Amino acid sequence: MRDDRENIIVKKTFVFALDIIEFSELLYKANRFPLANQIFKSGTSIGANVREAQNAESKADFIHKIKIAAKEADETEYWLLLCLQSPFLSSPNENLCKNLKEIILILSKIISTSKIK
Repeated sequence: MRDDRENIIVKKTFVFALDIIEFSELLYKANRFPLANQIFKSGTSIGANVREAQNAESKADFIHKIKIAAKEADETEYWLLLCLQSPFLSSPNENLCKNLKEIILILSKIISTSKIK
């Protein structure tokens, strides 16, 4: 059964997804459709997988879903780094990258802690 208490990673990934939607819109307006789609999909998928993990059927299922969220976060980081490094693309704001790094650290900690218990 799902626990509806406030959960920092659920909240952070939801807010991050909203920020990703906003950044994707900038890329769409610049006619960078393939990149905008990739960033939109991977960036919003992080929170979707974290949310799904809240309803995991077992500890192993929970860890698996959080690992998928971590992979999506890594992919999102890759796309954002491309945007930062390319002179032809819009750069994400500093907060977007900072928030993603925090999410990656939290997800890593959740995975390592969950494996120990």
